[in-house]
Amino acid sequence: MTSVLLAVALGVLWWPSTRAENRLARLGGPHRRGRIVPVRTLIAGFVPVAALVAAGVAAALSTSMMSAAVMWHLRRTRRSRRHDREVADLLRALSVMIAELSVGATPPRACASAAAEIRSSDGHSDAVADGLAAMASRAELGGDVVVDARAGHDLAWHRIAVSWQMADRHGLPMIELLESARSDLLARQQFAARTRAGLAGPRATATVLAGLPVIGVILGQMMGADPLTVLLGGGVGGILLNLGTVLSIAGWAWSQRITDRAATR
Repeated sequence: MTSVLLAVALGVLWWPSTRAENRLARLGGPHRRGRIVPVRTLIAGFVPVAALVAAGVAAALSTSMMSAAVMWHLRRTRRSRRHDREVADLLRALSVMIAELSVGATPPRACASAAAEIRSSDGHSDAVADGLAAMASRAELGGDVVVDARAGHDLAWHRIAVSWQMADRHGLPMIELLESARSDLLARQQFAARTRAGLAGPRATATVLAGLPVIGVILGQMMGADPLTVLLGGGVGGILLNLGTVLSIAGWAWSQRITDRAATR
């Protein structure tokens, strides 16, 4: 009875927000947006509780580890997509700056125009637009644009700021420097895309291998060997269940790390 009440309480606590509540939270600012619990967090927290109620402590620990692995993978995927979006917006910003400079606009004006162009597009990156706007503001006030670029820890941003600074200090054509930075960034993006496409096979293989123990348990259950009774019965079965879960997740995570290292070289 206590487990059932705990599951109901967690379900009420993590109940996802409605669409109207999300709109009100966006109007309330970032401190209100942080209170919204995503559906994936709800599922990741509810599944171990459901396993605890239905199958016991061993199943709850195993599903908790699997939920944590899934959440880790989703965060990595979301971070990778955000980086790709920022790179695409940065390439667009460089194109806008080059076009503005070619018709006689000043570098701060060109940078501000690039920020406005990114903000007006769908699926834009606030980080890139805010960074460009900050660089333009600092340049108009006579500040050093390299400071903001180094604070972002981004090589492409650093190159843009350095190009700007070199053009100001040494009288070099800024358009040519920005074109060089854009060509380099585009080549890096194309190389990363080809590498990720080449590593899709090994990543899929690692995922399939990590799921083979689950398939083996299902096949054993269908054949009448009843492995679930042993694994969920506690004692040695529970230890084996959690040990197998740890090893499968560790192997899958390590393979993902290996492929990530290969993709970033």
